[in-house]
Amino acid sequence: MYQDVIFREYDIRGVYNKEFDKDFAYLLGKAYVQYYFELFKKIPTITIGHDARLSSLEIKSALSRGVQDSGGHVHYIGLVTSPISYFTTFEVPGVDGAIMITGSHNPPEYNGFKISVGKGTIFGEEIQNLLRIIQSQKFQDGSGSEQALDIFPRYLERYRTEFKDLSGVKVVLDCGNGAAGCIVRKLFASVGLKPTILFEEPDGLFPNHHPDPTVEKNLVDLKKHVLLEGATLGIGFDGDADRIGLIDHTGRMVYGDELMVIVSRSILAKEKGRKIIGDVKCSDRLFADIKAHGGDPIMWKTGHSLIKEKIKVEKSPFGGEMSGHIFFADRNYGYDDALYAALRVCEIVKETGKTIPELLAGLPDAHNTPELRVDTTEEKKNLVVRKLIEAFPPHLSEYKLNLIDGVRISFQDGWALARASNTQPVLVLRFESSTASGLKSIRDRVEKIVNQYL
Repeated sequence: MYQDVIFREYDIRGVYNKEFDKDFAYLLGKAYVQYYFELFKKIPTITIGHDARLSSLEIKSALSRGVQDSGGHVHYIGLVTSPISYFTTFEVPGVDGAIMITGSHNPPEYNGFKISVGKGTIFGEEIQNLLRIIQSQKFQDGSGSEQALDIFPRYLERYRTEFKDLSGVKVVLDCGNGAAGCIVRKLFASVGLKPTILFEEPDGLFPNHHPDPTVEKNLVDLKKHVLLEGATLGIGFDGDADRIGLIDHTGRMVYGDELMVIVSRSILAKEKGRKIIGDVKCSDRLFADIKAHGGDPIMWKTGHSLIKEKIKVEKSPFGGEMSGHIFFADRNYGYDDALYAALRVCEIVKETGKTIPELLAGLPDAHNTPELRVDTTEEKKNLVVRKLIEAFPPHLSEYKLNLIDGVRISFQDGWALARASNTQPVLVLRFESSTASGLKSIRDRVEKIVNQYL
């Protein structure tokens, strides 16, 4: 019943009972064991966790059966965040990998799988290898086992030890009825914080707002409570708590690349010359600010697994995406944990005594759009990118093209980006300029071409 379109660049994701079903989940469990066996000539022990979506428990049961029927062993960690799933691969002895069942920030009818082998998530061709194994129907036979594992005490102790006492920072949190609610109150309390928490109860229908904190309309309640309570900042989490959104004390939404400015300045103040990774959707202001503060900025492809891998390759202490995936490898494990990122921001606020606008002081003003997501089809999203490349031949000196991920067109006074989403039938656009008129000119020029093919 599954479609190969669910095998995306860095995870497996689609509409449950339309693009995949529980029978697929069973086969995926068997395919994971076979994949691992082909690599390491042994049968793995893995953790399985899931988010709050209504389909997650049914998928989990089928997935676990598939692993066990191939001889694999499962530690079931229950309702958790995706970062806690990753955490198990670093901190639970004898664990060979992990599968997190989650639709992330997608609508309620979606679900999917983020797959770790060893201490890293697989992506690209390695995800396609799982499809190949399912199609071949070549699996191991065996009789494995499942046992429950309470990972929360280990997770809480790890970060209580690191942060110790962050008391005094007035913060409001919005869990969006996602998986963050399973642990966030205990985590923040363990380091002395007493946040106001909105929509804490995990609910796979997301009754209060869509679980994506990087879209401003989803932050209305968070803004209201920050202003009402006179909080220093507000922090939102997505459905599986690997993406973070930020509101400053004035109620202004802080873009993901501006959050990266705050963090990179903090890191580079202690250690100059380090490489900092940002994705193609990030502002020119970010890369210039990293350089101005003694860092080495690197622009890279969008995608949590792709950024994570680039951080590892470049031995970078920190990186992130415009979409709110933030990765710390200086004191953490190099993956995207929004709850950990939230604690790091609170730590910076406490250590400096500054507000978010004060932490962004000196960052040049820019006229820009947020990430614009245009619903379309799988075919059209790629067609538009191809047509833009044709419309802006690389030999002309008026602009420069970056084709590392979609097409980024840099003009004298700004830039435009168009790329096909790796997770949905969506075309992603973003525009920026040093002037309002420049922004309009760049946007009009690019959207005139885009609109011809949508």
